[in-house]
Amino acid sequence: MKLERLKILVLVFFVLFINFDAHTQDNFEKDFNCFSIIVGKNASVDGSVLLAHNEDDYGLRLVNLYKVPRANPEASELVYLKNGAKAPQVRRVNSYLWFEVPKENFGDAYVNEWGVVIASDACRSREQNPELTDGGIGYWLRRLMAERSRTAKEAVKIGGELVEKFGYASSGRTYVIADAKEGWMLSVVKGKHWVAKRVPDNHVAVIPNYYTIGEVDLADTTHYLGCADLIEYAIKNKWHDPTTNKKFNFAMSYGNPGSQEHPGNISRMWRGVNLIAGKNYKTDEKFPFSLIPEDKISVRELTRVLRDHYVGTEFDKTDNYKLGNPYELSRSTICAGSNQVGFVAQLRGWMPVEIGTVIWTAFRRPDSQAFFPIYLGIEEVPADFYYGDYATALDLHFSPPEQYYEKNEDHAFWTYWKLADWIDKDYGNRIIKVRQKWTELEKQMFDNQAEFEKNLVNLYKENPAKAKKLMTEYTSDWAKKTRELARKLIDK
Repeated sequence: MKLERLKILVLVFFVLFINFDAHTQDNFEKDFNCFSIIVGKNASVDGSVLLAHNEDDYGLRLVNLYKVPRANPEASELVYLKNGAKAPQVRRVNSYLWFEVPKENFGDAYVNEWGVVIASDACRSREQNPELTDGGIGYWLRRLMAERSRTAKEAVKIGGELVEKFGYASSGRTYVIADAKEGWMLSVVKGKHWVAKRVPDNHVAVIPNYYTIGEVDLADTTHYLGCADLIEYAIKNKWHDPTTNKKFNFAMSYGNPGSQEHPGNISRMWRGVNLIAGKNYKTDEKFPFSLIPEDKISVRELTRVLRDHYVGTEFDKTDNYKLGNPYELSRSTICAGSNQVGFVAQLRGWMPVEIGTVIWTAFRRPDSQAFFPIYLGIEEVPADFYYGDYATALDLHFSPPEQYYEKNEDHAFWTYWKLADWIDKDYGNRIIKVRQKWTELEKQMFDNQAEFEKNLVNLYKENPAKAKKLMTEYTSDWAKKTRELARKLIDK
């Protein structure tokens, strides 16, 4: 009897261990959310800096879009961070477009009035004993960068200063930041350590969910920025040994090994680099931080990458969708089941910033929708793309009302959500028909862009107010058309 009891106890322990391990692994993989690309101005077709981003967030989520006006706070005003810290407010707060994902600590994206774009990708660090002041900073980091910066590099410096002052309150993250002149990656570590690297003008840089900044030269402040004790701290923690490795490597020193070596991260990096750069890397090769693409990159090429499911590669488990839904069969695809919004920021410095900054956006999953243009200069966002107002949204961000998630027609996001859900039920057959329709609509938008902007620039010189009104109407018209197309496809 005792032997039988022992066998049962061992069996129960084994089952619990397996379930715990699977749960832990599942949670670990859920940290692999988001995917980004930065294209330097000399690597793009038209000379623009491009920033592409898929925002992944798990569970039932919603994306609001707000246009937040410029503000002039009182000198005594404070910013109250989520975990209890307080930061002095600046006297001038920028206007910005705000892509809000309620409930999320790290899901929002910003485009401020100067054309500075900020999004992020989770990157686990190996830090276990972080230094935090008053709970540290997390959610507010990118928001304060957007509110206070006029250039991408200035945003990096602001972010670095805040991390050093309060300490970063999450395991780690890389912020992708760009303006019409340059793109940067700002990698932060739990605690008070950070580093940033500029993407060369003729290069393209891809990032999944591990640190990609390798060797660092903090003396070269044109291309690198970082905390002063970055290397010394790594040596102190035995993450870097200068006697065996003369060259310091940030990713190898600070990155969580499980994240850096995870097949899902490696496969997305491999696929993104090969698609964008026209290379033929193997998955076991070392990928550079950035590289010169074989051909110059366009907005449309980036939308194709954001829609990718590994079709035609060894990682495609669907046999070109013949076997079923890629979200059920293929793991860690670039276009993922958890995508809530995808966008390509087209940043052009030779036009007024309100016209030169266009955010090509597909709400919910990019594979299911047409990307439509959102001009920075719009006076207000398209109707039904938000709940409430921007001030209320901030107050309710971490505790939104349950009615937000009722999937009704009061919010455009649920139309796009329903289309993606409908496609999932018979993916192989439905995606082909849907793709044909949104391809036709996207072609109209891209073909129409040059002529529209030519007239818009001329109007802006004479009457900026009328130009902004026209941008607002233009953006709203295309948003309406994509939503109408989604409805028609579901009905059919």
